[in-house]
This record gives sequence, C-alpha cells and structure tokens, in this order.
Amino acid sequence: MNPEAWLRLWRVPGIGPASFTALVEKFGSPRAALDAGIGGWREAGLKPSQIEALGAHGEIDIDADLAWLEQPGNRLILRGSADYPRQLDNIPSPPPLLYARGDVSLLHHPQLAVVGSRHPTQGGRNNAVAFCRHLAAAGLGITSGLAMGIDAAAHEGALQAGGITIAVMGTGLDRIYPARNRGLAHQIAEHGLLLSEFPIGATARAANFPRRNRIISGLALGVLVVEAAQKSGSLITARIASEQGREVFAIPGSIHNPLARGCHRLIRQGAKLVETADDILEELAPLLQTDRLVAPEPPAETENPDAGTIDPEHAALLRHIDFEPTAIDTIITRSGLTADVVSSMLLIMELNNLVAAEAGGYYVRVG
Repeated sequence: MNPEAWLRLWRVPGIGPASFTALVEKFGSPRAALDAGIGGWREAGLKPSQIEALGAHGEIDIDADLAWLEQPGNRLILRGSADYPRQLDNIPSPPPLLYARGDVSLLHHPQLAVVGSRHPTQGGRNNAVAFCRHLAAAGLGITSGLAMGIDAAAHEGALQAGGITIAVMGTGLDRIYPARNRGLAHQIAEHGLLLSEFPIGATARAANFPRRNRIISGLALGVLVVEAAQKSGSLITARIASEQGREVFAIPGSIHNPLARGCHRLIRQGAKLVETADDILEELAPLLQTDRLVAPEPPAETENPDAGTIDPEHAALLRHIDFEPTAIDTIITRSGLTADVVSSMLLIMELNNLVAAEAGGYYVRVG
C-alpha cells in the first residue's frame, strides 16, 4: 500500500480514528477518500469544519513522516496489513495506522499492560519491577506508556529479564516524553518496540494520553494497576480495558496509603486482587492458544549472600518499619531510640538496601 495518502488523510485536522475509518469504508481507500470532493464528503456525513480541512489537504506537509520512515528501524503499520495486531483491530475506533520503531513482530505476542502512579512509593516501584521481571521471564510481553513512575519501572523490569516490552507513546516517535526517559526509550527501541498513532512532530498534549491509553489496553490480554490514587489516569485505563473485554488486575496496599485507594476501588468493582505475579499467569493461561507462559523457577535460597548477616541493631529497627511509608517520628516512637540514633541507622540501612527514603520524612522497608 502507498502510505502517502494514508499519511495525508491522517494529518487532516479534525479527522480522527473514527472519521478516518468511516471515510475509507465508504470510498474504499484513503486516496479515494481524499479525492471524493465536497459532495462526497457531505454524503459521508462530515462536519463543515472537516470538509473545509479536507478541501485543503493538498497543502498538508507529510515530508517529516516520509523522512522519518527512511531511517533504519522505523516502520508504518497500516490497518489491514499483516503486521497490524489483531488484538487492537477489535477495539472501538482502532488507530488506522501506527508508527513503530523496533521489532514489529512483538505486536503479535501475548501482552500484559502495566500502569500506575507517576509518583509511586518505593514499595510500589519495587513491585512493578519485580512483577514485570517475573512475568517477562515467563514469556509475557509488558506494555506500558513510558511515563515516569510505574510505567518506567514496568519497562525496566521486563528489560532486566531480557523479555519483551512495548512502549506506547502519546507523542510522535521523534519526541521522547518525558525527556528523562530518553535513555529508557532507546533501550526499548533496541530490544523491544516503541509505538504511536501520532504523526511525527506531534507534541505532548493532555488530549493525547487517553487516546494512547486505549492502545495500551487494547494490545494486551489484561491490565495490571500497581498503585493509583482515587482520581488517576490509571483508573481510566482500567475502565477502558474493562470496556474492551480485557482482564483487570490490581495489587492491594495499606489502607493508609493514598496510592492504594485506586487499586482498592478497582477491586471493589470487580478487578482481580493479585498478590504475586503467578496469580496473573494462572488467570491469563486459559486465554492463550499455546502454553507459552511458564512461571520461572523461584530463586535459590542461597542467592542472596547477605541473608542472615544483617546487623542485629539494624534488624531490630527494621521490625519497626512497615512495607508501606512509615514516618520517621513513628519509627522513633516505636523503637524508643533517639532521633539522632535512628537517623544515623536509617542512613546506613538505606545504603545497604534495607530501607528506602520517601518524600516528607517517610521510610519503607525493602529488605
């Protein structure tokens, strides 16, 4: 298929996935849709603003898209082609085309979407990395949105396992957002896949991310929410996933952790509570046509050479620190030690990866 008509129609202002699909279905191809003229566009039920924009389609510049496609590793995936993922083809308003950088064959691999807070607790981030490392090692692809926080942790966990990960972006693939994840994006492009429905040059706009989220959930068999506040974009993704017929999983947390409340809300609404990554593998196995998901062997007990060698005083203080954020004043009160002693011990324990510091003077137990 000649991509130029697809790219030009896709860049017409006011023509989104639904309008694009309706035009192609009516006229047979993007080229025919562009050539239909005012009468044909009116007959297709387009708004006056859309008709006016289509009338000026000859002025639309697609040079940036074409130049990007000439670079090695960059691909355009058109709906109806063999590369287009079947999972995505079945959602409402599927993207008519996808810009891709990396291994496009990964789009046909079973995937789990993983989403959550951009500002997670250290425990939440650790959970995302550990779950995704385990799931990727079992053969499940990890799909997320390259955002800070849980998204980045999910991609990192999959990469650590040498597994599959796909990042769906809310910008053109020539722009990495957020910029802090540029290095991670390069790793994903090399070992996995970057994906977007937005044209080259598209910047980060608030309206882009709900559209991106429907692709994240649409590609996957299910969605795992790791941490989310009551009003969170992750809950929107979970709702979209449910509407698409996908499984929704949520990790519970402390009733005192605001970032657990979104997950608890999902569980009350019917999401599956998961405590281990194997809970997800067991749930998704019946949805697969093959036995590609195999839970990895648990690590040997001797894997951690430092096990059992924690300083007794640090071990005693560790019992007063929760796996959820614990205020330093609470640790002082529980332990009966002075503030100076506790602060000194916490610093050493943080260096030994026994605890992690959180904003606002909180600590979480990680070992």
